[in-house]
Amino acid sequence: SAPPTDDVEVARAAGHAVAMVPGDPRLMKLTFPEDFAMAEALLPRQTRVGQGFDAHRWGPGSSVWLCGVEIAHDQTLIGHSDADAGLHALTDALLGAMGDGDIGDHFPPTDPQWKGAASDRFLVHAVERLHARGGRLVNVDVTLICERPKVKPHRQAMRERLAALLSLPLDAVSVKATTTEAMGFTGRGEGLAAQAVATIELPA
Repeated sequence: SAPPTDDVEVARAAGHAVAMVPGDPRLMKLTFPEDFAMAEALLPRQTRVGQGFDAHRWGPGSSVWLCGVEIAHDQTLIGHSDADAGLHALTDALLGAMGDGDIGDHFPPTDPQWKGAASDRFLVHAVERLHARGGRLVNVDVTLICERPKVKPHRQAMRERLAALLSLPLDAVSVKATTTEAMGFTGRGEGLAAQAVATIELPA
């Protein structure tokens, strides 16, 4: 005889009675990895958006860190860490979306251990806190505001660096730059500013 095609046929062949009971379509069988992905997609989730802003003044130096990329420049940004305004704004956007304070709460500038620290550590910390809550990062968008250096030649490298740090596909990472038409502190070359937006999903 043909082999049984499911558990019901096995039970009936063994002489057991089988009864049908109402079920729930969400009670799916979890066998393969894609089954778990489908089950997680059915969980109720909430979408949240956070925004961040940071600014640092220019000072003597020969390079500047922006969005995790070092750029040769005739000045550097002054700060307690590496003064990467792009990463600082993005870290605050992530923490803000979670309602989890700001970068100063997690990495106080008064703490000497963060002196000169690479800002990618701050961003990875925020992502780890998101994952610990069962959350998922959807996309990020960073805008750098400065007259110099020119960001466009380095924009792709910045996107790739952020995608690697955040474990995001490249099309979920945006880096843009603009000037203030020579107005304000960025226009006068006194400093650089950055703003960022992050979209996350958290379990409802």
